[in-house]
Amino acid sequence: MPSDVSYLPDFTCYRATCPYGDPGDQLWVRETWAKPTTLDPGPVVYRADYPDCVPRWYENVPPADAITWKPSIHMFRRDSRIQLEITGVRVERLQDISEEDAHHEGVDNKLCAESVGRSPLKMGMATQCGYAYLWDKINGPGSWDTNPWVWVIEFERMKP
Repeated sequence: MPSDVSYLPDFTCYRATCPYGDPGDQLWVRETWAKPTTLDPGPVVYRADYPDCVPRWYENVPPADAITWKPSIHMFRRDSRIQLEITGVRVERLQDISEEDAHHEGVDNKLCAESVGRSPLKMGMATQCGYAYLWDKINGPGSWDTNPWVWVIEFERMKP
């Protein structure tokens, strides 16, 4: 199905362009980061894996809480280390998420255990139950129950 075709509940077809891109488009991932000043040039470092991302020949590496981290929204594309290529785009109802897709969204056994307030039997599957819990935690109580239409973007990480 083309990325700009979706279906309403009564199965009428309408066209919508995905605001996140089309298959073949390239995306770059922004991360929380830091970079020395121009007077002290050095590598860009990333909060996600600091200090492991610092080249091993650097000495006196400060602790993470001593660094002034810049928010991901301020990262330049040239400093991004993760590039993605969109491989698929579709529209589906939120609650139609598969177990595999919920796992790819970051749901693990720990998150599923936190969601004990939701019955996996009622929700269908355990990972989906964990995803419902995460969705409500991020978007507000009851947001899972509204079951909105969502864009599903599939991608692969590009090699540098």
